[in-house]
Amino acid sequence: MTVDAKGSIKVLLVEDEEFTRTLIRDSLTKIGMTVVDVGSVHEALEVIEDFDPHVVVSDLDLGPGPDGADLLYKVEQTRPWTGMVVLTAHSSPELALHGATRIPESATYLVKSQISSTDYLRTAIEESIVHPGSLNLSSKNSEDQFVISASQGEILRMIADGLSNAAIARERDVTLRAAEALIQRTFAALGVKGDPDVNSRVVAVRLWQQGKVVVK
Repeated sequence: MTVDAKGSIKVLLVEDEEFTRTLIRDSLTKIGMTVVDVGSVHEALEVIEDFDPHVVVSDLDLGPGPDGADLLYKVEQTRPWTGMVVLTAHSSPELALHGATRIPESATYLVKSQISSTDYLRTAIEESIVHPGSLNLSSKNSEDQFVISASQGEILRMIADGLSNAAIARERDVTLRAAEALIQRTFAALGVKGDPDVNSRVVAVRLWQQGKVVVK
């Protein structure tokens, strides 16, 4: 996704500290972004579909209840076209919360001390939209096998079982748009190009059958 027009970037900001939330909201609004700010995962999920943001910027520690990692995992599963920026006071996810592996690999990580300049935050937001995550890039291990995530492995299994996009959406309990985005990300992780003369599903399944795919 590319956003060119000034003011067209829509940001869902999730931060439980009111002072920080207001500071970030005002900073982004001043540079022409449209911001909806909330203080919890529950509030974020209430507004996300109607607001339809280009990117979710979320703190990790949101107090009692679901944390930022829970929210971003939900976003990755149901809105994989949406950019994600992790906002935290800590220098690493491991220090921010227990079980930091729950943070999607496709999220851009930003330490709060780095946002004294609005330009730094704007760059992180724009990059998360234009390049929505490292999972979109194919990677191989030392044995020249494509390495994909567990979620992508599940998508590949369903494709191999002959499920249509609509059936995959029903199986994962997501919208058709989300399922199609997940399928395209799986193809990208396998290095399968969108060649109109080649059936991407057949190519992806063949790679799996040939032992060229590893699910991490």
